[in-house]
Amino acid sequence: MDLMLVLATVWSLLAGPAAVPAPTTGYVWPLDPRPSLVRGYDAPPQPWAAGHRGVDLLGRPGQPVLAAGDGVVLFRGAVAGRGVLTVAHPNGWHTTYEPVTGGLAVGTQVRAGQQIATLTAVQSHCAPRACLHWGLLVAPDVYRDPLTLLRALVPILVPLTP
Repeated sequence: MDLMLVLATVWSLLAGPAAVPAPTTGYVWPLDPRPSLVRGYDAPPQPWAAGHRGVDLLGRPGQPVLAAGDGVVLFRGAVAGRGVLTVAHPNGWHTTYEPVTGGLAVGTQVRAGQQIATLTAVQSHCAPRACLHWGLLVAPDVYRDPLTLLRALVPILVPLTP
């Protein structure tokens, strides 16, 4: 098992449910085929500090961007010159996708794996490559690693005595 996954699991057991998203089912990769990870999630030390509040997934211009889970399109528009689309999921979490073009209208219900937009290289933070920046908000202004949606966290029992 991945050491970071073990540490995240132990942290979630010690810190409570807000620390790491609970194990989930029904979520899929937002690009198909399964993309390479270009840059991982890097939580900022403080909410206002620098960090990488999502993951960058290698794609190609014109590639369909897929809803990671069932939900409703909450936002479609430009942020800092990049096309962004946000999906609100039934559990209250939001997934974000950028840079994208087109996209479904706000209020459209989507299913996991359904095309919601198209990846563009315009304004890509991975230029000259096209990368999808995929984010996960579990509460207002509380970002978490979206890759946790794709892997179930396995509880690790740690003995209290040697």
